[in-house]
Amino acid sequence: METKLRIAVQSKGRLYDETMELLTEAGVKLTAVKRTLLVPSRNFPVELLYLRDDDIPDSVASGIADIGIVGLNEVLEKEKAVETIKELGFSRCRLALAIPQRIEYPGLEWFNGKKIATSYPVILQRFLDANNIKADIHVITGSVEIAPGIGLADAIFDIVSSGSTLVSNNLVEVENVLESQAVLIGSRDNNLSPEKQAILDELLFRFNAVKAADGKKYILMNVPRAKLDDVLAVLPGIKSPTVLPLANDEWCSVHTVIEEKRFWEIIGGLRSAGAEGILALDIEKMIL
Repeated sequence: METKLRIAVQSKGRLYDETMELLTEAGVKLTAVKRTLLVPSRNFPVELLYLRDDDIPDSVASGIADIGIVGLNEVLEKEKAVETIKELGFSRCRLALAIPQRIEYPGLEWFNGKKIATSYPVILQRFLDANNIKADIHVITGSVEIAPGIGLADAIFDIVSSGSTLVSNNLVEVENVLESQAVLIGSRDNNLSPEKQAILDELLFRFNAVKAADGKKYILMNVPRAKLDDVLAVLPGIKSPTVLPLANDEWCSVHTVIEEKRFWEIIGGLRSAGAEGILALDIEKMIL
């Protein structure tokens, strides 16, 4: 029987969508079967176990799943015997304290004696204890943001992405407590068999190749040899740019990788330095 690495993943939502995108980019093809909790890959020795996000840390800690992909906020809230293997960089959000907009916020001391509604009591209590704040935590599952409006709480502690939900409920964020993102987790006991560890290592290699290409552009250009040093001075490439000869000895071709967020700044500098025929290409994978 073929050894398979079992990965617990969220069954729906934004984290599910981005997890599936990462696996697809890593070349993992899944058999789409509706209403199936355990789905094997067609071409890679893994199988996905679809769960609620708050059940994933326990499934990994108990050995039901070998590894899991879940938000860091759930890992810290559940306090199970798991550890982060890799930060995945997607599904970014934050856990924050928010209060009604009409209130003038003087600082953390405002929360003393207040009632705070949240779905994350463990993380909130840890933060309050660290700041010597005595508050009453009211645990709610779902629609936490409506609690102040209906008189159930004075403030909330919840996930914030864009902040639009807070605004629509007349709330304002006042304290950013935790920056969260999707993480790959494993059991703290690290009890994978050598066969499963080899599969995980290959999966991590593929994930790293996908993430290394994220936000990067491959550029190539023609450069007069007389201006080569000026052009190279503009490039902040990962390593030394590749310089290739052309049929015309007075020209060469330069290839490198740049950060997409600096694309127009760098392209402008290259043009000013004498580069011509600049071509920019998307990168699917990058092996470092």
